[in-house]
Amino acid sequence: VGGTKTVHVDRVMELRPDLVVANKEENAREDLERLAELLPPSCDILVTDVRTVGAAFDAMSDLGARLERVAQAESWVARIRDAWGDPKPVVGSAAYAVWAKPWMAAGPDTFIHDVMRHWGIHNAVADLPSKKLAQAGRYPNLGDDEAAGVQHAGRWLLPSEPFPFAAKHLEALENAQPGRQFMLVDGEAFSWYGTRMWHTAAHFEEVRRWMTAS
Repeated sequence: VGGTKTVHVDRVMELRPDLVVANKEENAREDLERLAELLPPSCDILVTDVRTVGAAFDAMSDLGARLERVAQAESWVARIRDAWGDPKPVVGSAAYAVWAKPWMAAGPDTFIHDVMRHWGIHNAVADLPSKKLAQAGRYPNLGDDEAAGVQHAGRWLLPSEPFPFAAKHLEALENAQPGRQFMLVDGEAFSWYGTRMWHTAAHFEEVRRWMTAS
């Protein structure tokens, strides 16, 4: 049915869905409005806008209700809450890159930011002047390339997506910026909400250990 930014409305219509799940950040408003016009009244469109850990749990509960699977949804929420536990003490500050050229980072009003908060990682980007953050949006552009962008934090988390940071990027940054620390992390763990959250606690504990040691 296409990608997040290129939904093929005709193909969605061919599936004759009872429910369409979309995301405010990922899907184009025009596509959703077109679907709303064409789909029968019996088909609901659920648009998620998850920016906090709590909102992720709410979205799971809402989806369970729409699918008439309330018990299953609440069971998953309970399992994830148990795996994640209470918010952790802060172990240090780091910034989370989302793109390389230009060098962009996750800002305060994002799910990534709140995941970091829950696991005791202070988002260094939140310390930027409020005026700069307001102008930059949720994912601030901090420079044309990594040489300029990394100056805004001493530690950086380099995720596997949306930009596919890999060992070659880590090595290049460590060689070019010896006074800073960098860690490759699982981008899905930090940015994908839903049942996948149940599998991520061990990874976040690994990041916390790195933060403590670096």
